[in-house]
Amino acid sequence: MYLYRAVTKQGDTIDFYLSPPRNTKAAKTFLGKALKGLKDYEKPRVINTDKAPTYGPALAALKAEGTCPPDTEHRQVKYLNNVIEADHGKLKRLVKPTLGFKSRKTAYATIKGFEVMRALKKDQAKAFQIQLGIMGEIRLLERAFGLGPDMLSEVFDHHRAEIETWPA
Repeated sequence: MYLYRAVTKQGDTIDFYLSPPRNTKAAKTFLGKALKGLKDYEKPRVINTDKAPTYGPALAALKAEGTCPPDTEHRQVKYLNNVIEADHGKLKRLVKPTLGFKSRKTAYATIKGFEVMRALKKDQAKAFQIQLGIMGEIRLLERAFGLGPDMLSEVFDHHRAEIETWPA
């Protein structure tokens, strides 16, 4: 499996994708997935990648489809990729003791868990926490792994509880 990861220049994780082959189709799927949830003003002006030859054609295809802005610059300069390489190295240290994965499903679930925990550690998840402190982090983990209520019902329940405590 090849692990594709997208991070901001500040080191915040945007998305990740697992693919058995490292080809143009996989690169296009990953970049399209990372760009899909972004509003036009959030889309990057510059995308730094390693020197894999698959990224150029993948970005060209995404620009032709309109998924990626046509003026987005693609840079494949070794040292401009240091932010993701540094972040990727920390994840590799967590993955190495697992001695590999038996299936794509278990790899995805494990890496998702690592990414959620690292997002909490980097204070990247504050915007998604309904309440502050450890209980907010626990609820975020429950939602991320489908163990608790979805975010909308949790917000509704939280506000209903506040309204019920208001004086009449």
